[in-house]
Amino acid sequence: MKPPKGKFAATARVGEKGQIVIPKGARDLLNIQPGDTLLVLADEQRGIALTKDEVLFQQLEGFLSWEEEP
Repeated sequence: MKPPKGKFAATARVGEKGQIVIPKGARDLLNIQPGDTLLVLADEQRGIALTKDEVLFQQLEGFLSWEEEP
């Protein structure tokens, strides 16, 4: 079964040093390249999420440039 466009799901095994390999499909989907910096978010209840740091910067930029309407 092929996932919907723009989506990806897979499993990854944690190595002895706590490292994981991001599956190629996810790297391709998000254009993750060697040397990229990723943001790791973790919550005891919700689990863990990875995203490119530029996504956070874009959101912060939008938040910081937000102006309240008079």
